[in-house]
Amino acid sequence: MSDVQTLSASLVDEVRSAADADTLEAIRVRALGKSGTITALLKTLGAMSPEERQEKGPAIQGLRAAVADAIAERKAALDQAALDARLASERLDMSLPVGAGAQGSVHPVSQVMDELAEIFADLGFAVATGPEIEDDWHNFTALNIPETHPARAMHDTFYFPDVDAEGRRMLLRTHTSPVQIRTMKDAEPPIRIIAPGRVYRSDSDATHTPMFHQIEGLVIDRGIHLGHLRWTLETFLKAFFERDDIVLRLRPSYFPFTEPSVEVDVGYSIEKGRRVIGGDPTGPNGGWMEVLGSGMVHPKVIAAAGLDPAEWQGFAFGTGVDRLAMLKYGMDDLRAFFDGDLRWLRHYGFRALDVPTLSGGVGA
Repeated sequence: MSDVQTLSASLVDEVRSAADADTLEAIRVRALGKSGTITALLKTLGAMSPEERQEKGPAIQGLRAAVADAIAERKAALDQAALDARLASERLDMSLPVGAGAQGSVHPVSQVMDELAEIFADLGFAVATGPEIEDDWHNFTALNIPETHPARAMHDTFYFPDVDAEGRRMLLRTHTSPVQIRTMKDAEPPIRIIAPGRVYRSDSDATHTPMFHQIEGLVIDRGIHLGHLRWTLETFLKAFFERDDIVLRLRPSYFPFTEPSVEVDVGYSIEKGRRVIGGDPTGPNGGWMEVLGSGMVHPKVIAAAGLDPAEWQGFAFGTGVDRLAMLKYGMDDLRAFFDGDLRWLRHYGFRALDVPTLSGGVGA
């Protein structure tokens, strides 16, 4: 027993003083390898009587465990020291200009997100976010879409098998509208926010993908009416498409969370064989295209968020970020946004230092 303890102390001290990985490996082989000292002791257990094995076995097994643990601990320390040394020696000069051969570019979705944030910040809107994994109450019920409401059929929802602590079904959010509820519950009016983010629906074709990007807008204040909504959307679309000849048409529609609800069409014209937002929609080369859904926030939605609909009114609007990018920059297939094709990214991507500004142009 004393020999085993002495051997254990000697090997552990030797392991802890190992200067490098090669020395440590040599100690491991000498102690735990096929012909190692500890391995030889373990082999003697088979020739012992049951009484001897019961007496000496635990000590030998403890020796092996102690040495193995010491080796693992020392190896981790040596690996960390090597990593620290490498990181200390590798320096990147962030003041250097971007090289001419740089491959990276800003994805059109990220670029359009930045453009939208710049435009709405100038209008006094803040950016709000919410979880992509939502509960049924925030995603549907609080937005005036109860369990039996037919509007749920409009959303092909990805549900989780589990429920939250309050028994609510969990899902991947189908729109960014739940951010409206969370903001109204957490913030005091007046409220002016946009909520960009990823949303999920079970759909896939040239103009639909299971994951896509939306931006939601919400204004809550006293005395808000439909005229404020129209002015906001017209100002936004003129700034985004960088044209003053933007013409809007509001059509009555239906959304459970707004009343009245309107679809927003924007006029387009054909220029050089390409459909371009802006121009005369009533001309021989013009027409209308739907770009937004909007309306006055339903009183039930305001009440569900804990506000008094008799005091507070507001409007909301939403549109697809990917669709806006397609319209502005001439892409014809939404699926290419998520293919990761470098040729597509090089063609449609933006330079990292081209930050959108209203003075310099949001689409520069």
